[in-house]
Amino acid sequence: MNESAEFACTACIWEVTARKLGNVHPTARFRNLDHTAFLRSADALSEALIESQKLSVGETILRAVRKRIAVTPSNTNLGIILLLVPLAKSRSRNSLGELLAQLTVGDARFAFVAIRIASAGGLGDVPEQSVAEQPTVNLLEAMRLAANRDSIAQQYADGFAEIFDFGVPHLMRAFEKSGSIEAAIIECQLQWLAEFPDSLIARKCGVAAATEVQLQARAVLADGGLSSAAGRASAVRFDRHLRSDGNRLNPGTTADLVTACLFVALRERKLKPSDPFPWPVPDWS
Repeated sequence: MNESAEFACTACIWEVTARKLGNVHPTARFRNLDHTAFLRSADALSEALIESQKLSVGETILRAVRKRIAVTPSNTNLGIILLLVPLAKSRSRNSLGELLAQLTVGDARFAFVAIRIASAGGLGDVPEQSVAEQPTVNLLEAMRLAANRDSIAQQYADGFAEIFDFGVPHLMRAFEKSGSIEAAIIECQLQWLAEFPDSLIARKCGVAAATEVQLQARAVLADGGLSSAAGRASAVRFDRHLRSDGNRLNPGTTADLVTACLFVALRERKLKPSDPFPWPVPDWS
């Protein structure tokens, strides 16, 4: 396994194993979906990255989605694929910017097919450059058209600035404070939710619902976050709310963004696969 594929696999496994708010993890499942589907998807993505080293970004996105479909019918990781493929195909933040600038209409064509077969809504629900049609602009331009309502598209539009400048610093501060990868992931998720409305929630439930979730995340942090018993109790209540009504408030886009933060932290040697993972607190479930 090459290094990028290894980091991608580790980031995906860490993300789904952490007991995050409102997401699937080993002790919390959704109807017809548990964490093992995400583990199979992580392996499928790493295989696609290994096999696609000489392929374009768009071709690699499509191959990764097809490999995921072969192991689970659920759309477990389209957002992760869209984020991690360009990250894995670049060596640094500077080279990522160069890669994004060189994306082609062909990349958009392959990515649109991938989004269609992944059965994911959102990027296609626009009057211009619908994924149901053939693109006439390159993949970066297509993402820019979707950036105002999709946080993953926004990363392409601004060179993944929120990953590098917001998510990774919060992740690392949380890890330095707790000494636990799991706690750092949950803290990073909370910070994302408090700062940016989750675009999956906005698509499924409306902007008002996404904004309300954002305000609740801010309230958890105001109560002390993960560092205090009161904050953890507030977070547990928040988690129950997110899981109500058939998990419709699942903050799935935020989970994808946290995975990208983990990948970057691993590649930049800020985290190691051998770092301690468990967060052994008795009042978290």
